[in-house]
Amino acid sequence: MWIGARTTVNPFSVQEVADALRGTNVPVLVKNPINPDLELWSGAIERLQKAGVKEIGMIHRGFSNYGNLEYRNAPMWHLPIEMKRRFPELVMISDPSHICGNRLMLQSVSQKSIDLDFDGLMIESHVDPDNAWSDAKQQVTPERLNEMLEELVWREENVNSEDFVTALAKFREQINHIDDELMELIGQRMKVADKIGAYKRDNNVTILQTNRWNEILEKAVNRGKMLGLSQEFIMRYFDALHLESIGHQNKVMYDEK
Repeated sequence: MWIGARTTVNPFSVQEVADALRGTNVPVLVKNPINPDLELWSGAIERLQKAGVKEIGMIHRGFSNYGNLEYRNAPMWHLPIEMKRRFPELVMISDPSHICGNRLMLQSVSQKSIDLDFDGLMIESHVDPDNAWSDAKQQVTPERLNEMLEELVWREENVNSEDFVTALAKFREQINHIDDELMELIGQRMKVADKIGAYKRDNNVTILQTNRWNEILEKAVNRGKMLGLSQEFIMRYFDALHLESIGHQNKVMYDEK
């Protein structure tokens, strides 16, 4: 059985399901909650585990997201990736049909899921998609489904050849050095934020400066495009950076002079 997205958001309903399954051998797949809340998703899985359910899997069907126009439910890939990190022993299945909400993007989203080491796909099919009683726009014929599956490239997480391992180790070492440098730079940025927070405190200036923040974002997005970075990534990265900076300034603001 699977627990739908609207049930996952309700811990009380999930607990009732878990209690009903106690002592059975029913495999359960848990869809992500409608909104991007990993704690609700994790909580549902943990309730089932505590009830003794042995076979549990996760279904990524995308998330409701303000401002999203491309997908029916934005994939927000970093969230299922985090769930795979938290529960590496559990199966993760992608639901491209509900992510896309249309037929045109099914192939690309399915391939992206496979490239991210998902364990399977849930794709809706109908003999007459346009006349399906629900979700007609995202249905494909059985013939098209078969074509899609044949076109997909399935990849392996681990390749044991010596050349592959050596090459990958070299690239990973480069990544490690770059990550270390990034952390050092972010730490330096926060030290500057502390100084700004002290100045604002001493001069009774508000922490949030909207015009300045808009200026930073616009510059970052334009610079990111030149470097081949997506606007979505730049916005997420700088939102996180901004929140951390505000946290530093807020702490300084209420420290004793």
